Amino acid sequence: MHQRAIGGLAVSEVGFGAAQLGNLYRVTTDDEASGAVDTAWARGIRYFDTAPHYGVGLSEKRLGLALQGRRREDFVVSTKVGRALIPTPERAAAGILDNDHGFMAPATHRREWDFSRDGILRSLEGSMRRLGLDRIDIVYLHDPDEHWDAASTTGVDALIELREQGVVSAIGAGMNQTAMLVRFIEQCDIDVVMVAGRHTLFDRTAQERLLPLAHERGVSVVSAAVYNSGLLSNAVVRDDATYDYGPAPAEVLARARRLAAIAEHHGITLPDAAVQYPLRDDAVASVVVGMRTAAQVNGTADRYETAISDDAWKELESA
Repeated sequence: MHQRAIGGLAVSEVGFGAAQLGNLYRVTTDDEASGAVDTAWARGIRYFDTAPHYGVGLSEKRLGLALQGRRREDFVVSTKVGRALIPTPERAAAGILDNDHGFMAPATHRREWDFSRDGILRSLEGSMRRLGLDRIDIVYLHDPDEHWDAASTTGVDALIELREQGVVSAIGAGMNQTAMLVRFIEQCDIDVVMVAGRHTLFDRTAQERLLPLAHERGVSVVSAAVYNSGLLSNAVVRDDATYDYGPAPAEVLARARRLAAIAEHHGITLPDAAVQYPLRDDAVASVVVGMRTAAQVNGTADRYETAISDDAWKELESA
């Protein structure tokens, strides 16, 4: 698998999104989690993304265990800060699950927004402990939509301090929107942004301002949620397909089916194009795809490796 650069780091063009290791939407077994990471490694994936938010720390724990025994310089790990984990052992003891946030994991902690310096430092310390690592390669401010003032000042300042100390190598923000990511690039000393769902084959919002600015400022982009929460994940677009975490409207289904028909005409599938499309822009360093099992990893890697002709891209991009 080819690699691209985020600052001085080399990341694989496909990244392993580890939200599912935190039991996103359904339980993932320990064997499934370790098997998925092992298969990702075998297919050349060397970039792994997680967050405390994913299963209140469960994703980080499982990812750290699965990466044990591998040379630290051979892989890149990113995690996120801004959602502090506050212990709630009484909730876990009562059998309560974290399903209010979509994770079928024991509610051992609750989340609390915190972009202060102390909050960032405590969060990263907890992440390193759960991952079993003495440094994190990339740290993102996690979904600071309602917290611009704190995230863009104390939050970024704390990450810059950690970068200068060598605790982290690259810093940035990860969000489901482009407007605030543009502000981060314009006003803050960051290396990378993760944009979820806004630079995809279907939704090209990031092409308006985010990608041109990233090129201009030398900031890397990581594209996540490339299936737009399920819309582009199947060769045949289902009637009950979801888009941005809700039922897809009729006009969305119609456009997605037009893209699927073009893909089929050229001998490929809609998911093949969805995985590869963001990488057509040089500012994009990696496409992070959520993967739960070895089969899902192999499917993603196969989609990444599928040959897509220039004629297919020309028609898909104009549709």
